[in-house]
Amino acid sequence: MSHQPNNIFAGTQVVSLVEVHGTNNSLVHPRGAVGVVTRTPAVPGEKFLVRFPDGFEATLKQSQLEVLKHFKDGLSHAAADSRATDPDFDLEQFIIYRCVVGSRAYGLEHDKSDTDRRGIYLAPSELQWSLFGAPEQFEDNVRQSCYWELQKFITMALKANPNILECLYSPLVEKTSPLADELVAMRQEFLSQMIFQTFNGYAMSQFKKIEQDIRNQGEVRWKHAMHLLRLLITGATALRESNIQVPVQLHRDRLLEVKSGVVPWTQVDAWRKELHHDFELALTQTKLPERPNYEAANSFLVKARRSMARQIS
Repeated sequence: MSHQPNNIFAGTQVVSLVEVHGTNNSLVHPRGAVGVVTRTPAVPGEKFLVRFPDGFEATLKQSQLEVLKHFKDGLSHAAADSRATDPDFDLEQFIIYRCVVGSRAYGLEHDKSDTDRRGIYLAPSELQWSLFGAPEQFEDNVRQSCYWELQKFITMALKANPNILECLYSPLVEKTSPLADELVAMRQEFLSQMIFQTFNGYAMSQFKKIEQDIRNQGEVRWKHAMHLLRLLITGATALRESNIQVPVQLHRDRLLEVKSGVVPWTQVDAWRKELHHDFELALTQTKLPERPNYEAANSFLVKARRSMARQIS
């Protein structure tokens, strides 16, 4: 059995640590571009073949690659485990922030669209200190709601998770608190060039699913295609404007046409390639720092924990 270094297998999404050049040494992709490994070395020392979103392929050494780490959304449904919470625990009492996300926040809703709510809860100290610990997430599929414990929310925000950053910039806030207001006021501290890798990674995962659907079922899930495009638009805007623009605004009509399936896949795919290229261009122009402000985020979390502990002292 051949051993692949650092668990880089065919299909692994990777980040290029060097500029990718084509014929005549022309720059094709900047450092930080995201691609998929399509061929691994037969023997140690050979190069990996990496395919980029526009179809361009390049051979790169192991030292020129870094695995793109996806952020796990499949968290345990600890709320369903009675051992994890006090029987008198009232989640609503500890929710410090709630907003509407999804199609209604994007401005892409219709009369029958669901109302998706996301938010943050601050675990009471007794639960945080208990043997079972505080659940990282409460998810209610019937009510289309999900709440992350503050520490988990901050951790994902620091990793530029698109779903989390959209919460901090949602124009539809239903519940807040002084602590949450302080978090929203410092939301730009979570923005960094990591947006390129994470948003691009999510978009590429969606694209791979679409390609698989075309091969297996001969059809496209147009809602998924629309969200792929929206992610790329949002990511490029974030890099250029240092801001997460949740409502799609100028692109609304065109995205709704994609969602309705009236635009041929060839045209949608061409737009996708244009957006990938524009996203890479935005990375070369951005004024965002390479990494978010971990120190500010940590100080805020410690302050929140202290404020909760004082309530029982």
